[in-house]
Amino acid sequence: MEFPSSLHILVIEDNPDLAANVCDFLEAKGHIVDAAGDGITGLHLAVTKNYDAIVLDIILPGMDGLTLCKKFREEAKRCTPVLMLTARDALDDRVAGLECGADDYVLKPFALRELEARLKALVRRTKGGMTASILRVADLELDPALVRLHRGDRSISLPPIPLKLLETLMRASPRVVRREELERAVWGDAPPDSDALRSHMHVLRAAVDGPGEPALIHTLRGIGYRLAAPDAL
Repeated sequence: MEFPSSLHILVIEDNPDLAANVCDFLEAKGHIVDAAGDGITGLHLAVTKNYDAIVLDIILPGMDGLTLCKKFREEAKRCTPVLMLTARDALDDRVAGLECGADDYVLKPFALRELEARLKALVRRTKGGMTASILRVADLELDPALVRLHRGDRSISLPPIPLKLLETLMRASPRVVRREELERAVWGDAPPDSDALRSHMHVLRAAVDGPGEPALIHTLRGIGYRLAAPDAL
């Protein structure tokens, strides 16, 4: 499937110098860029226009990025890929962004080339979809073509990156998938910082292994992850 070389991107960032640098770089690369300096304006643009991707800062006047992203997903029901910017180093802050509906994140300071590469990768994954065969492990079922995920009678919604991780784990089940293999499946040859995989796996595990349910996702410390029914271990 061919993807457009020019993307329509919304940048929501209150630092005028950083916003100008990001917008100038992306426009120089041939993309169409809109910008908002506060959360309320950013949310209005995000729900009234059709963007290929959104760059979203966490700390914003008017409405913070976490609240904006949650409203965008839950109230506006929009699935545009969101790449979150954060200067925070704590894993919990990054996980909070993913749980609010962000698809990926980059830590400030970041390289502009990496930012563009991650935006392109998010759009490619979102528009490209997955292969069509239905995947089942125990009571977990994923229909990649319709992007429908259920565990028993419970419907599960996941952002694109945790969903891609789950697809990779389900196709390999019950084999152990090494960290490097998972990173390559999602990010190709440009993996992010070392905590990114752990952050997305935290979101995935919280969604798949609900309270009272037998755990399907298992961590092999220093090696990788395995998704398997309890009787397959």
